[in-house]
Amino acid sequence: MREELGSGILSLSLARPDRGNALSEDLVAWLAEQIADAYKNEDIHTLVLQGQGRHFCTGFDLSTVATSSDGDLLARFVRIEMLLASIWHAPFRTVALATGRVWGAGADLFTACDFRVASLSAKFCFPGAAFGLALGTRRLSSRIGADLTRRCVSEGLILSADQALACGLATHLTDNLDNWLSNEIPAFTLDRSTGAIIHRATRPDHREQDLAELVRSAVRPGLVGRIITYSAGRRGIGSGHPEGST
Repeated sequence: MREELGSGILSLSLARPDRGNALSEDLVAWLAEQIADAYKNEDIHTLVLQGQGRHFCTGFDLSTVATSSDGDLLARFVRIEMLLASIWHAPFRTVALATGRVWGAGADLFTACDFRVASLSAKFCFPGAAFGLALGTRRLSSRIGADLTRRCVSEGLILSADQALACGLATHLTDNLDNWLSNEIPAFTLDRSTGAIIHRATRPDHREQDLAELVRSAVRPGLVGRIITYSAGRRGIGSGHPEGST
């Protein structure tokens, strides 16, 4: 859902609450289209991403994995990486408002934003390495450091909101996300040209390398099987992880 919140502020809501706002092909395509439009609209200075329902985003939608090929999944992950890179390098300010589970590619979406605001009950996990996928690792490392990044992606750590704030994954915690957005977000002061210069100075462009690393990790045969095995294992241990997302 697209909504204008005020002069220069565009809000995009992930509107699949029955699936934990998992990233389906259609949802990723819609987000990419909306963000591309925001790039063209010089009046937009702030983009807000939030989820409908209990969760911000529970990750990659697994509902069609069993009927997909490795190539199909690779194409989907490539499109997600391109979406994340467009947010990371956006010429406008980006804000993520997170509740509930912030998982997998959903956690990568949160990580890519400038302001990363979490509810007190939010939880974060980056499980992609469990099925051999390298997605968003460089961006996460820039937020929380190399050592903790390696632990998060290799051990599947689940971080509480307090832990996320302490390590730099989250920039703010609040018990009222709407109030933070209405009353606590810092005033916007930069024009796009200046903001773009600052971004280039502080965020080297590694898009091609990050995409290549993702493809290299995903082309190893058996991606579908690894994801199915991972998903079954998560359900088997009673994690409460939403079926159909990762």
